[in-house]
Amino acid sequence: MKLTWIVVANNSLARFFTAESESSPITEIEALTHLENRLHDRDMTSDFPGKIKGEGAVGHAFEQPTDPKKHEADQFAHLVAKHLEAAHNEHKFAQLLLVAEPSFLGLLRSHLSEQLKKLICFELNSNIATLTPAEIRTHLPEYLPRLQ
Repeated sequence: MKLTWIVVANNSLARFFTAESESSPITEIEALTHLENRLHDRDMTSDFPGKIKGEGAVGHAFEQPTDPKKHEADQFAHLVAKHLEAAHNEHKFAQLLLVAEPSFLGLLRSHLSEQLKKLICFELNSNIATLTPAEIRTHLPEYLPRLQ
């Protein structure tokens, strides 16, 4: 079997697994955490929005152009993609299985290189990053796919 990595992630945790064979249990080899995305919005920004002066004497609250949580999730997706790129360059895997919370899976895909995208042989939209390896394995195909 080709060297296979299984990435199981959400907005604040990415776990990397491998398997000895197509039907074997999976083994966790490393993990990345992004604690900033576990914070509440109010803890990521100041207490009160700034004010901007409108026409006349009327002013209104300034709203941030991007949601802090989305920004942090995008930053983490970029970090995970860079980690995968480095691991692939070190020949640590030859194929990928991606399992991630739906919104994070989209972010992660947007940061993957075309070369890495070609190595993906299975994707699952599911937020199971905090489950045990045995529980995660039950969400994967009985026989892990092989790239041709």
